[in-house]
Amino acid sequence: MARRLLAAAAVLLLGGCNWYYQTLPSPDDLMAAVPWFDHMIKSRAVHPYQRADIPRTTVAGTVPITGREADWRAEFAAANTTTADRLVNPTVPAETLARGDTLFLTYCAVCHGTAGAGDGTVGRRVGAPSLLTDRARGVSDGYLYSIIRYGRGVMPRYGDKVYRPADRWAIVNYVRRLQQGGAPSAAAPGGVR
Repeated sequence: MARRLLAAAAVLLLGGCNWYYQTLPSPDDLMAAVPWFDHMIKSRAVHPYQRADIPRTTVAGTVPITGREADWRAEFAAANTTTADRLVNPTVPAETLARGDTLFLTYCAVCHGTAGAGDGTVGRRVGAPSLLTDRARGVSDGYLYSIIRYGRGVMPRYGDKVYRPADRWAIVNYVRRLQQGGAPSAAAPGGVR
């Protein structure tokens, strides 16, 4: 008799597990019922960007997916500088020099040296060009911006490290300030490549 009761209890318990796993909603499904979690854009319950009456202000420092910077990498890699040369520096140079100084010393000075002469610690080993040559002074601001973003020659791309366009322009402004104050250098032939 005890065995039959034990067997009956086991059948009921195993049948109950089936009910528990297949009938009760998943916690993942319940998350969609609460509209204020961080996954709400993907939630079935809330679709904030489907209605025109909901304000679409973005948080400072975010990048909208439809308004990002154009990509001219292939053109620049093929030595076509048309798009790069058409870029216009939107910043006020005097206002960005402090930021440009910090970014230049962080990312550029190791190769180009603190004065931009191409004599940085790593620059001597890899042949980093001087930024103070007449050739480097003659390139457009957009060209320098493109080199920072995409790289060229021995210079790797820094667009993924200096990802804010305003920061790239700050470096360009700082390089221009170095070029105004520094004497032409022959440390690396050819200047900017």
